[in-house]
Amino acid sequence: MKILDVRTTLLTGPSTNDRFLREARRRRSAAFIEIQSDAGHTGIGETYAGYFCPEIVPSVVDFFRPILVGQNVENIAELWNRMCHCGNFWCRVGLGTAVLTGIEAALWDLKGKLLGLPAYELLGGRRHEKLLCYATGGPSNYPQDRLAEKIDYYLSLGFRGFKVGVGSYTREAGAYVPQSAAEAADFEGQKLAFIRRHAGREVAVMLDGHMGNHIGKPWDVGIARAVARALEPFDLFFFEEPLHYTDPWGYAELCRGTSVPIAGGECLTGLYEWRVFAERDCFDIGQPDASFTGGLLECLKVAAMLDSRGRGIATHAWGAGGSLMQNLHFAFAAPNTRILEVPPDYAGLHAEIMDGSFVMRDGYALPPDRPGLGIVLTDEIKNRYPFVPGSGEFNSVPGKILTD
Repeated sequence: MKILDVRTTLLTGPSTNDRFLREARRRRSAAFIEIQSDAGHTGIGETYAGYFCPEIVPSVVDFFRPILVGQNVENIAELWNRMCHCGNFWCRVGLGTAVLTGIEAALWDLKGKLLGLPAYELLGGRRHEKLLCYATGGPSNYPQDRLAEKIDYYLSLGFRGFKVGVGSYTREAGAYVPQSAAEAADFEGQKLAFIRRHAGREVAVMLDGHMGNHIGKPWDVGIARAVARALEPFDLFFFEEPLHYTDPWGYAELCRGTSVPIAGGECLTGLYEWRVFAERDCFDIGQPDASFTGGLLECLKVAAMLDSRGRGIATHAWGAGGSLMQNLHFAFAAPNTRILEVPPDYAGLHAEIMDGSFVMRDGYALPPDRPGLGIVLTDEIKNRYPFVPGSGEFNSVPGKILTD
């Protein structure tokens, strides 16, 4: 079996069918890498970079293409090392690593199809019978009766857990994030008290600070610590991204100063970048993304590094259907997976790409059983969701304003 070609497909479609998330973001872009073999199989992978800067991805894939054409997929780690070494100066972390993630996923998908095995079986085998899922809810839609509707909606979809953001969001006023320790602690404490009264104690609840992607001034340790302490009575599953990723020292201090589990890592790419945070015990729960972190093998190395320090993982998955399935296979192969992020009521770039491969029953994901990653990318899908230039998401700044 030889690799004949490596190409990129960019698509744009509805962000979600979730009416609460759609208030903040109506569409999404996605970047898929397709690896064609002379055996008639095509491997498909996704890079989460396609959600942010899709136009850049094809050039990076074309840079690596000659390294793969003519090769087989017997030793995916060696192919990854060749690509990484070729781009040594610019792909140890960051965009290069993120795009390599999608290429590597396509190689695992291709190898799984050739051998007739799910990807997690090629990564050391399945480590879990099932895995708890949570609905990723984006902002806290307000007022509180609106937030209650959102919670009820996610529970009606079969989830046993959900995550909402700090602050609040309304269609009229947009986003509000408190900026002082006292104000933030009071606001988030009242919000979590309301959530627990409404949802009960049996449901897993998570709060997302979004400080790795916050347009205003990110919280400092003092604000984050005040909020975390205000949340301690409410049995949070985790408090995600309370600080910016430029502050691993602050994360370590925060973890030592609260009983609330601190989570983070969705913005981190290479193993070196993760090591900076892991060796300082910055996270109680790490959130690698198997469409962004460097590859499925790199994600397993991150999981092992965290596991050696008694830490768990909660996969991050806000890409399209390829991203979700890559994270699902990684999660079932990692021994310390605690919970899975799942976009609730997803739209076509999830549902049609996964084509029934993702199964959640009674709030738990079941191991996928199709060869490879279990994703498809047909001509019909490509024609239904043509790429719209400029549809990647970014933080609006003067001169570059996000209108959708």
